Amino acid sequence: MKRRGRKAPTKQEIKTKINEQITFPEVRLIDADGEQLGVVPRDEALSKAYDQDLDLVEVSGKADPPVCRIMDFDKYRYELSKKQKDAKKKQTVIETKEIKFRPKTEEHDLNFKIKMIKKFLGQKNKVKVTMRFRGREIVYAQSIGLN
Repeated sequence: MKRRGRKAPTKQEIKTKINEQITFPEVRLIDADGEQLGVVPRDEALSKAYDQDLDLVEVSGKADPPVCRIMDFDKYRYELSKKQKDAKKKQTVIETKEIKFRPKTEEHDLNFKIKMIKKFLGQKNKVKVTMRFRGREIVYAQSIGLN
């Protein structure tokens, strides 16, 4: 059954202008070898890219004039996705672990929970320690904490 009003999640695409999508009249051109060719008209840059059977890819659209490079766009897109995957692998996720105590927790259980706290801290996780009270234990919280 189809749900109404919901769009299917789309994969985030690389928003890079290539070939005819580049609308600037002049661009700063870099060839496939990385050599700067200077500021040239867009049509001339496109013809140079087509002569080499490559694409004209906008590298920096915010520059004045925008920087474009002659390269294989599929290879460029593959390298970008590879860099993003590597960055995601290197990113560490710090979890917050929670340990709950009660006022009447016995010594053995306390020692075990302290051991677990040390283990979590050794794994570079954050630890949240919570004291739980039931019923009338909250009334005696001050006196329990002092003993």
